[in-house]
Amino acid sequence: MCDYSLHGVATRPAKVGDKLITRQFYNTSSRGFAPAGEPNVAVCLLPGTEVVFERKIERELTGFQLFFRRTASLLHKVARFRQVNIDNPCTHHDALEFPDGQIVLLTHLRAGQPATVLQLPAQPKAADAAQPQTQAEKQSSAALRQHDRQGTQG
Repeated sequence: MCDYSLHGVATRPAKVGDKLITRQFYNTSSRGFAPAGEPNVAVCLLPGTEVVFERKIERELTGFQLFFRRTASLLHKVARFRQVNIDNPCTHHDALEFPDGQIVLLTHLRAGQPATVLQLPAQPKAADAAQPQTQAEKQSSAALRQHDRQGTQG
């Protein structure tokens, strides 16, 4: 998904292996991912997409934390994309969740950080559900039904 404030930016969906860069998009209040070499295109991630950063991830601090320093490094290089604050349409939703449970809005990441898409979330395949059972699956199902009948008779 792409944050609400990126609706005026050209977008495309993420693919496994995409080389991305965190960036501030022109004429928006948002940061997000752009393909390496295409700074004016936002790459939209589906919730559950996993990314790995090349180096320590740096986030820009906000609020009270600014009195101490401007940026902070995160401990992890791998993160899973998710959306937060969905019930509030006027705020940023795109975020990364790290293995320790910490959630950071994409718009708080320092611009210019390279990352790669590791994997996309699993999508159910309609074709798989429609495929007929194999002979072995039919025999296994029949054997289970027969076993169940025998168990209820005894």
